[in-house]
Amino acid sequence: MTLGLRLKNNKQAGGIVRLPLLLLVGMLFLSPVLAPAQSTAQPTPQDLAHRVDQHYNALRSLSANFREDFDGLGMHRSESGTLLLAKPGRMRWDYHSTPGKLFVLDGKYAWFYSPGDTQVQRIAASKLDDLRSPLRFLLGHTRLESELTTLTLTPGPQPATHLLKGIPKGQEKRIANISLSVTDAGQILAIEINELDGARTRFQLSAELPNPILPEGTFRYTPPPGIPIVDSLPPV
Repeated sequence: MTLGLRLKNNKQAGGIVRLPLLLLVGMLFLSPVLAPAQSTAQPTPQDLAHRVDQHYNALRSLSANFREDFDGLGMHRSESGTLLLAKPGRMRWDYHSTPGKLFVLDGKYAWFYSPGDTQVQRIAASKLDDLRSPLRFLLGHTRLESELTTLTLTPGPQPATHLLKGIPKGQEKRIANISLSVTDAGQILAIEINELDGARTRFQLSAELPNPILPEGTFRYTPPPGIPIVDSLPPV
């Protein structure tokens, strides 16, 4: 999964899996669909970060379509699918562009599998939480302003949008910056993660539905028959 978190495969020598830094992507997208604020005053980076926090804290769950674009390691990959989120700290990424590929965080473990893989990757949610920033925020543990340093704000590509950029605390050796495309009301439209090695991951969200009622078992994962589970190492 092309999302900035690199896991070492215990049995596949030299294997690297990139999990959603999204996860990132992930609770950052817990924002209600609200009309943009009518004020024409330019907000400060801190003002906009606070609006983002308010929006995300108001939701219990979210469903949306996502598009994920990755450039790096000498490749380009574009994928799409459906994202489901629920507090506290549960998410499910179903990739329609690769049927059967998914990432599930059930609150205890994170699971990753793609058709053709010989193993199901599993890592304890507590190890993911130890990534600090921005993952802790995405799981609803902290505030955006406390997770990103050197916050800056510039006009966005569309009217009434802004680019809120910062450096995630504790990730300075791996991530150059994270850029959020945000409306006046604090709704995030896209997230771009730029890594120091030149890799770039961008997420765009559409067809958002706040607080959907999700079926029982949405975040429960059962590996395919005959596919072993491998406990992955914490992200490097």
